[in-house]
Amino acid sequence: MDLNKKQANDDFEEISDEELQLLVLEAQREALEKEALEKTRPKLKRPFPRWIFWTIAFVLFVNTFAMIFQIYSIPAIEFIKTSARLSTQEDIAQYKKAVVVVLTDDSKGTGFSISSEGKVITNNHVVEDNDNVIVGFPEAGRFTADVIETYPAIDLAILQVDEKDLPYLELSESPSYEFGDHITFIGNPLKFTGIANEGSLIDFHQLSDWDVPVMMMEAPVYRGNSGSPVLDDKGEVIGVVFATLDHDEHGKVGLFVPIEEYFNAQK
Repeated sequence: MDLNKKQANDDFEEISDEELQLLVLEAQREALEKEALEKTRPKLKRPFPRWIFWTIAFVLFVNTFAMIFQIYSIPAIEFIKTSARLSTQEDIAQYKKAVVVVLTDDSKGTGFSISSEGKVITNNHVVEDNDNVIVGFPEAGRFTADVIETYPAIDLAILQVDEKDLPYLELSESPSYEFGDHITFIGNPLKFTGIANEGSLIDFHQLSDWDVPVMMMEAPVYRGNSGSPVLDDKGEVIGVVFATLDHDEHGKVGLFVPIEEYFNAQK
């Protein structure tokens, strides 16, 4: 997929823990070097006040983190608060039991169970070039799953876990996509797992390299949300998150594959 303004972009912006630690260590190193340099210089009759030095160092340190969060636009506090609030709802807590972490050797994504006998939907790009992956349920545990079907044209894949009596989500057989409709989605964005979030529907959008339209939603979608189920107010799945898009009119939006495309692919 192209990464320009017109196309879906799955490289959701994030900064890794390692990069953040390096920035902190670099700031500390510079501060220590400056302090050591001050100690080796001949003392003047009116030495430079140490408190001023530490104030400057602190300001630079704070500005570094301010710049990071400005660049990556990650409202971490609101992100967690929203999930905590939604997760207190009994229905959301039940839905989360069917949402899984999908792990390969080099990626992490989301999927969700659609049958008690271990059938799981995720994105094709999450499991691409893999015959089997690891699937982790919040309560049922981890299992090896076989990749049994792939639909690259709509970025969907079907996994099969050899297990019974698993929690699962219902798929909507007659989904509604009205502008402004409230939706909930659950996934494993960034370094987190089992994050519930919410948003609203915008409109259909036709990507230049897709044959079918996808749905835009106003919602905080990040790397790791690929494969997240989008739920309507009845708790039924109406779509599968797969990317974000920088839209001329609506700005950065989430994109999901309408669930009827899964049904169409099964025919």
